[in-house]
Amino acid sequence: MAGEAGSVKLKIRGVRKNYEGLSGEITALSEVSLDIAYNEFVCVVGPSGCGKSTLLNIIAGLLSPSAGSVELDGKKIEGTGIERGVVFQQYALFPWLTVLKNVMFGLTLQKKPKEEAEEIAMKYIRQVGLEDFVNAYPKELSGGMKQRVAIARAYAADPEVLLLDEPFGALDAQTRVQLQSELLKTWERERKTCFFITHDVEEAVFLAQRVVIMSARPGRIKKIIDIDIPYPRTQATKSTPRFMELKAEIWDQVYQEYLEVPK
Repeated sequence: MAGEAGSVKLKIRGVRKNYEGLSGEITALSEVSLDIAYNEFVCVVGPSGCGKSTLLNIIAGLLSPSAGSVELDGKKIEGTGIERGVVFQQYALFPWLTVLKNVMFGLTLQKKPKEEAEEIAMKYIRQVGLEDFVNAYPKELSGGMKQRVAIARAYAADPEVLLLDEPFGALDAQTRVQLQSELLKTWERERKTCFFITHDVEEAVFLAQRVVIMSARPGRIKKIIDIDIPYPRTQATKSTPRFMELKAEIWDQVYQEYLEVPK
């Protein structure tokens, strides 16, 4: 459903998630409430085990909350849907499909005509710089190339919301920096609502309009920081005084929560 910039796209209200552990019930998330605007880019940071991925999986419809709700355009999320695209850290490509067929996968599920699906897939394959690898299989690609395919596939399906769970976490530093810039350029062109989880504070400040800091388990929203740095952002942005100031502020908050995690 279309919306207007600034209007609420995702409404998270009182979300709690409990798991049964060996020593009894574990609360992964506790009373999480957050509004995410139409076309907004939000990054979530926090110590390991604070429930970041759990929250993303609830928004994706892969998990159900124990309490509370998530609404997309005012409609309660119950299960997965094509209006939400997910990109995980471990690529999740189909090894038996070529790059082109992987990117076409969601379009095929949507019953797009073959020629139209190929045209759309090629548009995004070109955007991520893999037009020379359309007939390659995942085993022939580097980690960075695989993640480009996963991002192209998510965008090609034209979701309203893009959910990214540490998509660059397994990549080397140079590839990570390159894909951050590529993702930002694509977001500026396509203007999807993006919910991006990362452990990397610098990455969060570089990408996001707002950074959500979560507490140690049980995960709650500790603080939300507005990133008042204009777009477009480049690698030079990372050396500006305001960038370094925001990075230090957020890192201090995250580190305080890290100290609360049982060692």
